[in-house]
Parts: sequence; structure tokens; C-alpha cells
Amino acid sequence: MKKTLLFVFLLLFLILNCYPKADITNDMSPLGYWKTVDDKTKKVKSLVKIWQENGKLKGRVEEVYPQPGEDPDPICDKCPGEFKDKRVVGLEFMWGFFEEDGNWIKGKILDPENGKVYNCQLEVTDNGQKLDVFGYIKVIFKIGRTQTWLRHHPLKTE
Repeated sequence: MKKTLLFVFLLLFLILNCYPKADITNDMSPLGYWKTVDDKTKKVKSLVKIWQENGKLKGRVEEVYPQPGEDPDPICDKCPGEFKDKRVVGLEFMWGFFEEDGNWIKGKILDPENGKVYNCQLEVTDNGQKLDVFGYIKVIFKIGRTQTWLRHHPLKTE
């Protein structure tokens, strides 16, 4: 009986320590690559990279997926200030988010299509596979809309 119990515990130990584990905390992070999905058409519009710098999140457009008739290399011609007339690919359009209770809040997001900057908050959902991006203006309460982005796992080239 003791040998059987010892064998079972040893087997469990080996399985738990040798089997590749999913990094749950990493999956629930907004860091990484995301496919943006238009909340109206439900089509994938771009690929975005989100990273952390000095404790705050930033996001940049890595690729765009234009629909037929759309510019394959769009320019942010309606954007304000330093963003004006910049290529959308490579544009750092999200900034300033900090973490509070598992959500990323008080950030800003630029909509390259209309050139407006909105307040924004991020929430990772669906076991880390979706990112709810809530862009809003604040009058007395928050008025805005949410897009749900999909996690993208680029192929490793290592």
C-alpha cells in the first residue's frame, strides 16, 4: 500500500512539474498582439501591439487589413497635433493606461479614422483571449462604446 501511494505521489509530482504549463497570469495581461475588430462590421481591421513602458501601457498599429476600396497604407490626415499626416501603420495610438484592480484605466486612445482622442479603459476577458476596449467621453457619466479585440499569437521565429 505504501509503495502504491509513493508511486502515485511521484507520478503526480512528475506530471505537474514536467508538463508544460499555461502561464495564466500572462494570458490575463493586455500585453501582446491583438486583432482589432470593428464593432459595426465585425471585420478584423488591424493588428496592434500593446506593451508596458514606465508602468503604463502603450499601443501601436503593426498592420492594417483594408477592405476592398480602402487605402492599403492609410495616413492619419484628420488627426491632431503630432499625429497629423502620420502613417497609421507604426502609429502609437494608445497611451497612459495604468492598472487598478486588474483593469487598465485612465488611458487615451486615438481613432485614426476620425482623428479624435478618447478616454479609454481596457479589460481582459475570456481567459485572456479577448480585450474589451472602452473608448469614452466623460460629461457627468461615461458615454462611449466598446470594441472587443482578439488575442493574436504570432508564430515564434526563434
